Amino acid sequence: MRVITVNVNGIRAAARRGMVQWLAQAQPDVLTLQEVRADDAELGKVLADAGLAHWSVAHTEGSAKGRAGVAVVSRDPHTAVRVGLDGEFADDGRWVEADLATAAGPLTVASAYVHTGEADTDRQVVKYAFLDAITRRLDRATADGAAMVVTGDLNIAHREADLKNWKGNLRKSGFLPEERAYLDRWFEHDAWVDVQRRHAGEVVGPYSWWSWRGKAFDNDAGWRIDYQLASRPLAATARNAYVDRAATYAERWSDHAPVVVDYDLTALDGHAAA
Repeated sequence: MRVITVNVNGIRAAARRGMVQWLAQAQPDVLTLQEVRADDAELGKVLADAGLAHWSVAHTEGSAKGRAGVAVVSRDPHTAVRVGLDGEFADDGRWVEADLATAAGPLTVASAYVHTGEADTDRQVVKYAFLDAITRRLDRATADGAAMVVTGDLNIAHREADLKNWKGNLRKSGFLPEERAYLDRWFEHDAWVDVQRRHAGEVVGPYSWWSWRGKAFDNDAGWRIDYQLASRPLAATARNAYVDRAATYAERWSDHAPVVVDYDLTALDGHAAA
């Protein structure tokens, strides 16, 4: 099963820039999106143009028009969909999860768009509240022994290798010690695995976000803030993982690049959805 996650930075704009052609060739089995910034009909049109008209779609818009929005789109049918986290953030367009009925058994896929935050402001307080809610959700899935993957734009670079200018960002949201500690806790005892990092090894990057401005993309001055976090049962089945970086600046259709992981689900029999 190929799972692809990407922050599209507005799906209508991404479609105009070339996302439809990319999607038609990418061959996902599951596609998760962040910053959709469109309604159901607009999202459906892009998916139809890419040949995915009959796929299952779980999509939640943010209450603020033209902001946020996350989706889980899959070839396999959804047996359940949940929006928000335990009754919180249900109107924010930042968390949706779907249980999938796969040939190898149930699988839960979540699409998350964590707040950007801003150090020492109320925006950062909200970001921490959202991360606390994610932590509770992950703990419950771990206790259940579930096969689950949390995908998306977490707006946190975990370690120095995950952003080019780490020294200049030590006091900025996205690389604050308090934020990075959340990921440390999630990865403790391998309860959750940063699949792309495990497969890339101890290297710089590969980054998944670059500013549109200046020469950030050409100079590879980016951040690795887009993830696939797999529960231990699912992480063991990951066979390949990479960032699908555009070949040139002109071929970019988002300021983020897709993160792609191929999972072999044949070992998942007997696991329950989260």
